[in-house]
Amino acid sequence: MTTPPVPDTVSLAELRQHRARVRTSADLDEGASPTLRELAESLAFSPGDGRIWLNDQRMLLWRSSTYGAMRRELVARLGQEGARSLLTRVGYMAGARDAEMVRRTWPDSDPANTFDAGPRLHGLEGIVRPETVAFQFDIARGDFYAEYLWHDSSEDDEHIAAFDIGSDPACWMQVGYASGYASAFMGKLIIFREVACRSMGDEVCRVVGRPADQWDDPELDQHHFLPDHSARQVGRSVAPQISEVSRPLDDDSRFPDGELIGISASFSAARHLIERVASTSATVLFTGPSGAGKELFAQTLHRISPRAQAPFVALNCAAIPDTLIESELFGVERGAFTGATTSRPGRFERANGGTLFLDEIASLSFAAQGKLLRALQERRIERVGSVRETTVDVRVVAATNVDLRDEVAAGRFREDLYFRLNVFPIHLPPLKERRDDIPLLMEAFLRRYRQQHQRQVPGFTPRAVRALLQYDFPGNIRELQNLVERGVILAGQDEPIDVHHLFRSGEVQGQMPLGLGEGGRLTTTRQPATSPSDGAGEGAGRRPSKNRQEAQQYRNALVASRYNVAEAARQLGLTRAQLAYRLKRLGLD
Repeated sequence: MTTPPVPDTVSLAELRQHRARVRTSADLDEGASPTLRELAESLAFSPGDGRIWLNDQRMLLWRSSTYGAMRRELVARLGQEGARSLLTRVGYMAGARDAEMVRRTWPDSDPANTFDAGPRLHGLEGIVRPETVAFQFDIARGDFYAEYLWHDSSEDDEHIAAFDIGSDPACWMQVGYASGYASAFMGKLIIFREVACRSMGDEVCRVVGRPADQWDDPELDQHHFLPDHSARQVGRSVAPQISEVSRPLDDDSRFPDGELIGISASFSAARHLIERVASTSATVLFTGPSGAGKELFAQTLHRISPRAQAPFVALNCAAIPDTLIESELFGVERGAFTGATTSRPGRFERANGGTLFLDEIASLSFAAQGKLLRALQERRIERVGSVRETTVDVRVVAATNVDLRDEVAAGRFREDLYFRLNVFPIHLPPLKERRDDIPLLMEAFLRRYRQQHQRQVPGFTPRAVRALLQYDFPGNIRELQNLVERGVILAGQDEPIDVHHLFRSGEVQGQMPLGLGEGGRLTTTRQPATSPSDGAGEGAGRRPSKNRQEAQQYRNALVASRYNVAEAARQLGLTRAQLAYRLKRLGLD
């Protein structure tokens, strides 16, 4: 095994500092987070809605033979080199995402344990059974070396079944995964290479990982990480990029304010529709429940349209009294009624050349509906108290959280106005129907409120993630936003957001998903009761007594675990970071 290089001339203090930074497999604490048990508990199975989660990442459970069939198709279509490059990059991205998840979930863990979580996750996901030979690294210097044995590789099984024993290694996705995890962990490109493989007739697969600049011929492997290598095989041009290799895990530019966030099918369909209609002047009608993000979609539609440089004007029709809605929409002339001391333009005039967004349009009175219909038909408006008409060039975007067809049938909404508005309808589903977007929204809101409230909250506990993924969100995105802001405020400095920070106003949590129990069997996960230690509204006289009881509980757990903080945390149903914070708060650290 090679060791990280040491400069030829260094002082004794520098040498000691260098050696103190180097982490090796000898530094592993078997009881420290993330343990294999904690990693397994991050898996959640939700049969009711057909989803499997690894903390906040959606997973798939599929047969190894299905992967084998896909692999054979790729080799037949792209050739072996093209298929290898594609699968290597897919594995790389999976490893980088797992590294991001581990560092976000267990931010206070020792780096050696954090790095060792990668091979454990690799085994937990059913791809291979890894055995650590050695690893050591110095993040500050960028030095890295790792060596593993891979037993029972599913990739080898499928490759040998399809192509028999050959002369080349075949654990392409696994090599990509190991490289992606280590690269995200180190912040530089790490290349793993198979030096032995069962697909070449070896008894076991053996891999070695080093920084790209420490291999004699890194180009032998590096070209597999370039997207255009396999894209050329199918006549497509993909810009070569390798952004996932060294992108900082805390890059705040990932979710800029005002941007739509989501990856679910229904979200993608809605975004595709606004992209198709943006270049036109057609009237758009957004439907969907309150809090689903209709105004943000309308703003995005305006921003990507040719009218982007003109005003975007919004009006909540439900917030304006019937007696004032006409003047709000069309403006008013001086002296038109008592109190009209000056002339002022209405929303149509202010939005001239741009977009007028009318939210909750079903709340308009019948009289207001008639006047709006004329404005939409004629593209001419008349201020209240004026005898002169004004031509306006406005794109109208409306939104409603009720079914306008039902309102028409009930006689509360004009049918002719409905058909005038319903030129290009776009439905936005409730958040419970786009659960794949919840992790992205959680992260975006966490970043926003962490900065707004100046709180160093590292993230969410696995229990909090599971609870949010299962919650039905009657208030939709707006409610998720409020829950995350509440969690950021209530969580202590450097303490992750837990369930009791989120659900404090009588919210009814959904059925908890299934998790992995002892022996690998699925079992119902138990949701811990809200911790009274973080409660609000308790009398000052109760606080000292409560703190003494809490401190004694933690002392007992520490004694029972022989002062192993990670084991004590598991006994208490907490993460190691949570317990460490509470011990510090109570003066027990």
